[in-house]
Parts: sequence; structure tokens; C-alpha cells
Amino acid sequence: MTSAGAERTDLKGMTLPELEEFLARWGKERYRARQLFRWVYQKHAADFAAMTDLSKELRGILAGSCRVSGFSAERVETSADGTEKYLFRLEDGEAVESVLIPDEGRRTLCISSQVGCPLQCGFCATGASGFRRNMTSAEIVQQACFAEERLAGRGERLSNVVFMGMGEPLLNVPEVSRTIGILLSQFAFGISGKRVTVSTAGIVPEMLALARAYPVSFAVSINAARDDLRSRLMPINRKYPLKEVVAAMRRIPLQTGRKVTAEYVLLAGVNDSLEDALALSRLFRGARIKVNLIPYNTHEASPHRAPEADAVDRFRNVLLAGGIQTITRERRGADIRAACGQLRTAPTRASRCRGTPAEGITGGTAGGSGGVAAGGGAE
Repeated sequence: MTSAGAERTDLKGMTLPELEEFLARWGKERYRARQLFRWVYQKHAADFAAMTDLSKELRGILAGSCRVSGFSAERVETSADGTEKYLFRLEDGEAVESVLIPDEGRRTLCISSQVGCPLQCGFCATGASGFRRNMTSAEIVQQACFAEERLAGRGERLSNVVFMGMGEPLLNVPEVSRTIGILLSQFAFGISGKRVTVSTAGIVPEMLALARAYPVSFAVSINAARDDLRSRLMPINRKYPLKEVVAAMRRIPLQTGRKVTAEYVLLAGVNDSLEDALALSRLFRGARIKVNLIPYNTHEASPHRAPEADAVDRFRNVLLAGGIQTITRERRGADIRAACGQLRTAPTRASRCRGTPAEGITGGTAGGSGGVAAGGGAE
């Protein structure tokens, strides 16, 4: 967890067990790691001298060999509906975005886990802009730290986190797992597992492994009820076809009353027919799966368009008649390109390295995984 080009060990992004092990090398007690965790994630301190309940000796050791990384938003955009979009510049000059969604007492942050996305889903702006690299756990969790500090100034708290920003979280499992451990820790954010949602295009082995490791919620991008169409929209389907993905969704261990979410982006004339709805209903029959319908949000890199409202209603009604719990996702942040499927960074790096504010960022949320949960993810 030492950043490229940095000699000091970055303590941000370590899980509590990793930090305990790290401090044990200096003969320090386990509770010191808990103290450090609180300073970093609850008090958002980066200066070891300010961590006054640590011994002077330990503070000196940490100051001499460690650091607590961080970054602020280079740009903040606020939608008419209260949604906020943040542009973050990373230490190597790359850029990512995240989105904060206020809704009925919840404050949900949609975070990115990769710079760009390698999956190239045909309807998503993030994939169209290419893939740069995986993000580190320090970079991923800093998005939550920034939002939490910003909310604290309003007397609010971050209640939900959804891995629905740029990238496919399950192609960056080690760093995403570390981040989840931090989000769930009572000594850090203390967010309940059901309020942390991992959205995936259906990376089957990693999905099941993560489900066994953490009691988080899952949202899986489906977007078609037959393999030929899904493969055209989502090339990853050639590796993990529908039958395998849905079988994995059925196998995810769930607490009583909880369901796996199937995300379905509705594309006019492509996957929004009554036949598509009937096929989807058959696909999920008897499973603990709920469907999140997402009328498409257009962007310049895609030829697709959204269906009319009555077509969305007809599709939803077929699913409801088949006994499938179905909701239509509310569109949030569209005026600042923070709606599902619109998050995108420029393919070139030159302007980013010059530090020009937000140059090359065209906005929005979805990544390769299917997009922001408008209204806040899991309850």
C-alpha cells in the first residue's frame, strides 16, 4: 500500500487487520490500530501530530515513515434535484467521478473503482472512453471520506455506498474488498452491509466469493433476457452467459427479506418489447431477485435512445404480473450528466496532467456495472 513514487507507507486503504499487523512490527498493541482508524476515517486527520491519544513515540515513528493520503474534489457540480457530482484528480493525474444522491433521509454515494472500464458495454459512456487502470483502496475509500466530511458540515452522515461508478468492481476485487472492510468497520464508517451495494456486470466467481466474504448487497446488470442480445450489448456475456449469471444470483447468501437486484437498462427498440419482458419474467421466476428498470440516459458516444414512458410502464406491468418485484429507477442528476450511464473521462491524459479544471470530464454515473441507484441503493 505504498503509492508509486511515494517512499512513505500510506495507511489509508489498509483494513483494520492489516493495520494491526503493520503496527505489530513495531511492537505496538492492537488497540492502537483502532485509534488510528478513528483518526483517519471518523476525524479525517492526516497529521499524525494531531492524533493526541497516540504516544509521542508512536506519532514520531508514523510521521517518519508513513502518510495518510487524500484528495479533494477538483470540481463539484450540483443538480437541480440536489444530486452532487465530484471530479477527483488522482496523484498520477488520472481523473474519476463520484455522485452523492440525497433522498428521503438517505445520503448515498456512488463511487468509482477503476479509471475507465474495460468491459465496453454498448450503452455506457464509461466503457466508450476506455480503461486506464484499477484504483487503489486508498483512492476508492477517499471518495467516501470526502463526501463524509462534506456532509458533516451540514450535520448529515453518509448512509449508503454503491459501487456503481466508473469501472467493474469485481475486476478489482483486492482493492474493493479492502474498501468494503473499511466501510463496514465500526471504527471507521460503520455502515451496515445491507447499505453497501456492489454492482457488477456478472463476474461470476468473484461475485460469489465476495458474497461469502461480506454481507453486502448485490446489483447485477442483466439488460437482456437472451444471450445473443446480451452478448451484443455486453461482451462479457460471452465469458459469463445469462444462465451462469442468474444461477450465481440465486446462490448468493441472503438474509431474510433481502433480494439480489437485477439492473435492466431499457433501450428503445432493442430490449423493451413485451416479449423481452415475458422472457425476463421467466428467467427470474421463483428467485429472490427484484428488477430495477432504468430508462436509458443518452450520451454522445451511443446511438441508443430511451423508450417512451408508456413502453416502460407496459414492460414493468408484465414483470409485476409475473410476480417479479419491479421498480422504475428515478432519473437523478441528468442536468449535470450524473445520471445512470453517463459517467465518462477523456481518453487523453495531457489536459489532466496540466490540471485544467474538469477538462475532458463529461459526467455521470454508471460505469461498466449499470449505474447509480437513484434514491439510495439498499434501504
